[in-house]
Amino acid sequence: MTFWIIIAAIGFLLILSAFLSGSETALTAASRARLHAKAKNGNKRAKIFEKLVKDKEKLIGTLLLGNNLVNILASSLATSVLIALFGDSGVVYATLLMTMAVVIFAEVLPKTWAIKQPDEFSLAVSPFIRPLVALLSPVTIAVKLIVNFILKIFSIENNGPSLAAHKEIRDTIDLLHSEGEVVKKDKDMLGGLLDLKELDVGDIMVHRTKMLALNIEQNAEELIKQILQSPYTRMPLYEGENDNIIGVVHVKDVLRTLIKAKGDIKKIDIKKIAVKPWFIPETTQLQAQLSAFLKAKSHFALVVDEYGEVQGLITLEDILEEIVGDISDEHDELIEGINKQSDGTYAIDGSLPVRDINRALDWDLPEDEATTIAGLVIHEAKTIPDEGQQFTFYNFRFKILQKTANRITKLAVCPIRK
Repeated sequence: MTFWIIIAAIGFLLILSAFLSGSETALTAASRARLHAKAKNGNKRAKIFEKLVKDKEKLIGTLLLGNNLVNILASSLATSVLIALFGDSGVVYATLLMTMAVVIFAEVLPKTWAIKQPDEFSLAVSPFIRPLVALLSPVTIAVKLIVNFILKIFSIENNGPSLAAHKEIRDTIDLLHSEGEVVKKDKDMLGGLLDLKELDVGDIMVHRTKMLALNIEQNAEELIKQILQSPYTRMPLYEGENDNIIGVVHVKDVLRTLIKAKGDIKKIDIKKIAVKPWFIPETTQLQAQLSAFLKAKSHFALVVDEYGEVQGLITLEDILEEIVGDISDEHDELIEGINKQSDGTYAIDGSLPVRDINRALDWDLPEDEATTIAGLVIHEAKTIPDEGQQFTFYNFRFKILQKTANRITKLAVCPIRK
């Protein structure tokens, strides 16, 4: 009779071990976002799950502690039974038998089940795990203190997870993209949203060398002609020096004034039509500038450096394009900045931002070292290269095709296949 009671106890302990193993896998693999949504909708089990995973270290410690206690007890009982049946050789039989039983029925089987349905499994076990966590909490805390003490002896810091939430989201998006579950367009859009906190306006502004500004000292007829022929709706006006911006004129304001003047250009004073320019530091965070644009109901700002000199301009559209990609209309001019050559290389405009190139070609060139592709080459070469020079870094080959003064205007770039 005692023999069968022990066998039944071993079976029960293996079931309990399977329950704890499966719970550990499910509770760590379950989607916190999906279960949070269920909790908001009133699901009681989802609310219990949220409370459990708030202190994940205590939860995992409890499950590991319980699982080890159960497995050791089951192994001890099996050893005692088999020793009684086979003598000293029963230890060998018990080791082999319990190893197979624990691996198959208490580890692989429940964990495979749990990983296939982590959300459902977590909801099912959460009400039973919660009292277990409370019961073993004193032991778990004691174990944690001992572990922290040992880590401290060896000068190992235990500060918890260091992975920022947005970094974890970005890595998840990249993983899903590599597995084909997220298309490139959606990956770029989600990445653009995350980038708003990491980028400054100086990273995406239209540089002053490409900025269209109009000289207020021109005659009104020529000035209005340039305004109406421009592909832009807002243009900065300068007086004297190019960076002496005195106002910003809107095409609609010019048209309204023309109508009021009944087409008489001589009656129009562009300086009176222009609005006061908005200057912002180039270190302004993109997310902050987006909020500022929306709050001020404005679309246009001029970017200045620490000395107050104009470095470029930024618009609301520029920031939105960081999220959704290029926004073009029938008045936009298509500028060919990337051309694929017959030999597989790409002829690229040196002023193109690295981020735009990565998006367009699905490359992974570093975006932290320099804003433009030409700047990246100069940064890595540690010098201003000459035409014809070639460099290899980041698994890409770069060749300088054109150079104007100290500016690299065109490069040939080719990824090196591994």
